[in-house]
Amino acid sequence: MRTAQIRQQLHEYIESAEDKKLKALYTLLESEMTDEFTLTAAQKKELVRRYDDYMNGIGETYTREETVAMTEKALAQRKFK
Repeated sequence: MRTAQIRQQLHEYIESAEDKKLKALYTLLESEMTDEFTLTAAQKKELVRRYDDYMNGIGETYTREETVAMTEKALAQRKFK
């Protein structure tokens, strides 16, 4: 079943679902529906390390053009796999 079909069926189900089932479905999906994003302690530590490197002039940075070139190269290589 394609994603569009799944969405359509879920929309239809939600419109007619009993309150009890709707609440159960909401409870199941509630944590997935938040817009908040939380970093792990390891991710925060890595960001701080990279920021400190950048501020001390030792962090590796790229221009927009370099970033675009690297992205295009990676995409081109991926197409051939």
